[in-house]
Amino acid sequence: MGHHPQHGHASHGHHHGPAQAERGFALGVSLNAGFVVLEVAAGLIGGSMALLADAGHNLSDVLGLVLAWVAVRLARRLPSGRRTYGWHRGTILAALGNAMLLLVAVGAIALESVQRLLDPSPVATGLMLWVAAAGIVVNGGTALLFARGRAADINRRGAYLHMLADAAVSAGVVAGALMIQATGWAWIDPVLGLGIAGVILAGTWGLLRESIDLAMDAVPANIDLEAVSAWLLQQPGVAEVHDLHIWAISTTETALTAHLVRPGAAMDDGFLTGLSGGLRSRFGIGHATLQVEAGDPAHPCALAPAEVV
Repeated sequence: MGHHPQHGHASHGHHHGPAQAERGFALGVSLNAGFVVLEVAAGLIGGSMALLADAGHNLSDVLGLVLAWVAVRLARRLPSGRRTYGWHRGTILAALGNAMLLLVAVGAIALESVQRLLDPSPVATGLMLWVAAAGIVVNGGTALLFARGRAADINRRGAYLHMLADAAVSAGVVAGALMIQATGWAWIDPVLGLGIAGVILAGTWGLLRESIDLAMDAVPANIDLEAVSAWLLQQPGVAEVHDLHIWAISTTETALTAHLVRPGAAMDDGFLTGLSGGLRSRFGIGHATLQVEAGDPAHPCALAPAEVV
């Protein structure tokens, strides 16, 4: 029995978001982009570093929402003769570019905040207070747009959690404005700017690290390679698993290839279909390609050694 590449394509995990999901992204992007413009204008007029820093934070939200929206649209594009996986990888590259731009923005916010901390200037706290309060409404309302269906869609869930966190940051700016009004301490504003820069950095660092891992075809963080290997070994007739690779096709889809040694086993489409369904339901791996081998020592697989890629 020779090598028989067999493809378990019972499900590739291509979940196409409905038109309602796209409308949610479009509305969320529009609301937050408009609010970024408002915050920048208010921050410049009122001399508030906290508002300018929060504008940078909300700009990261806009980019994140655009990324999630693009992912929904790219998932609908069919593969071509040249791009056999379609345009799904573009979501990973977009995430990487987003993270790098945000790091530059954090540096600019931190530098300006330190300069203002060394030389505090008066802040229009009333303007700062009302704009930040509007931020709570905008971010909270945007979060509600993604509340429904977030359990089944990682893009919607990520957008929902991000917006809730941003509403909390805006609440912090409101508290800062009230403290400045009560104490007259202008240094509170640049300190808030540094704090917001730290929040952006914490989120961006994780995004950057995950994006680099995905771009380098690392096993997605939510999947245990050893657990997948052990599960495959437990399947009927499987004596060995080798050349196992798991990587992300996009920010929402995962692929797997593996060689399964099944001595004496015949061609079995039902076996492969069952494996594909199990990989998807247990591990979230929607695109599985499996090669079944007999394990004949006279014709060993050249990819069997673990160190061979």
